[in-house]
Amino acid sequence: MAEALCTYIKNDRPFLGICLGLQLLFESSEENGPVDGLGLIPGVVGRFNSLNGFRVPHIGWNALQIEKDSEILDDIGDHHVYFVHSYRAMPSDDNREWVSSTCNYGDDFIASIKRGNVHAVQFHPEKSGDVGLSVLRRFLLPKSQGTKPSQGKASKLAKRVIACLDVRTNDKGDLIVTRGNKYDVREQTKNNEVRNLGKPVELAGQCYKDRADEVGFLNITGFRYFPLHDLPMLQVLRDTSENVFVPLTVGGGIRDFTDANGRHYSSLEVASEYFRSGADKISIGSDAVYAAEEYIKTKVKTGKSSIEQISRVYGNQAVVVSIDPWRVYVRSPNDVQFKTVRVTKPGPNGEEYAWYQCTVNGGREGRPIGAYELAKAVEELGAGEITLNCIDCNGEEKGFDIDLTKLVSDAVSIPVIASCGAGAVEHFSEVFMKTNASAALASGIFHRKEVPIQSVKEHLLKEGIEVRI
Repeated sequence: MAEALCTYIKNDRPFLGICLGLQLLFESSEENGPVDGLGLIPGVVGRFNSLNGFRVPHIGWNALQIEKDSEILDDIGDHHVYFVHSYRAMPSDDNREWVSSTCNYGDDFIASIKRGNVHAVQFHPEKSGDVGLSVLRRFLLPKSQGTKPSQGKASKLAKRVIACLDVRTNDKGDLIVTRGNKYDVREQTKNNEVRNLGKPVELAGQCYKDRADEVGFLNITGFRYFPLHDLPMLQVLRDTSENVFVPLTVGGGIRDFTDANGRHYSSLEVASEYFRSGADKISIGSDAVYAAEEYIKTKVKTGKSSIEQISRVYGNQAVVVSIDPWRVYVRSPNDVQFKTVRVTKPGPNGEEYAWYQCTVNGGREGRPIGAYELAKAVEELGAGEITLNCIDCNGEEKGFDIDLTKLVSDAVSIPVIASCGAGAVEHFSEVFMKTNASAALASGIFHRKEVPIQSVKEHLLKEGIEVRI
């Protein structure tokens, strides 16, 4: 296979490598290695350095610096494109003739190469919206004249605005998008019906049109059931991925499972089915809490946890851990064994400190572990990103929990997504200005158009915060 591919490329046949498809062209890679590459381009693929304050993996929408004409990049201009990787190749005098664009993330790394009919990109055009689709179109149909994307303003890594869809079946058995208030999704009416915001595929498509940077599906009753038997949810992913060209994350019930017939399924098998159905990342909740508790107790990485299994096969950039804590006020940091913070607003009895107790089973059960301790543990186990919820803020629309977000985002070197509490555009700028969050997530306010995604981005731009427009 390697020999045939080398011959194909050396003969200047049309070739487009994406992400690993670019890295494969170099001499070797340090990832799980060293591992030999095809050796067509001089250089070694190495890991980003997280010691300089940049979070690894490099996840998100970043800008390109075009180094030479490359037909497939003609429509990119000043637009962001989507990257998700921990390893990169660096430009040098030896490979300069190949480099068509670079990207800056701590250092300038190779974002794309071109020689003749041979192209490769480190970013993901299939997840870069209309800009990415133009790259694919120009490669497949070089003489086509598609609609050029509107003018962009990309200069560096953008803060991400993510739309989340909480999905479950209603009492009639229909799969719907709902919204919780402190994780309660039922209306306070006589019938106590499940709050219904619309159909998952339609709402995901609208979020994409509204310029959401990512779309997440959370199967909020997944902890009760076996996900591989949830055929409607898998179909939602398949249908959405056909028309939504930004990253898709799915969570809910990802764990080892034994069905009624005694057949055992690993969490890796469950995740693999989600990936095959169109997901780019999977989000692990309760199972990550149990794995972290065990790891903290034993200091042993067994390789059997869902985080370890999935990150070993798909890379840690594919594994998101969703943390669901609630605030527990204390009078002194010495009152508990967990990391506390001095809270911005005192507790009901004047307490000046709080720790954040993690929960499982959809926020129904507290566990003896704090959000700080959990975040540190799951990063060591192989998680590549954290979605940081706060049950106290859920549905309140009074802003993200800044104390919690700052605590966790300062503690880890992987990206942190702030979640729960957004109710105004100012809440997004506040969390980006006061914490090291890489992204901010909201759900109901986007779906009901109370706070449009574009309004959030326009506000962030006015505040001097880089976003994809």
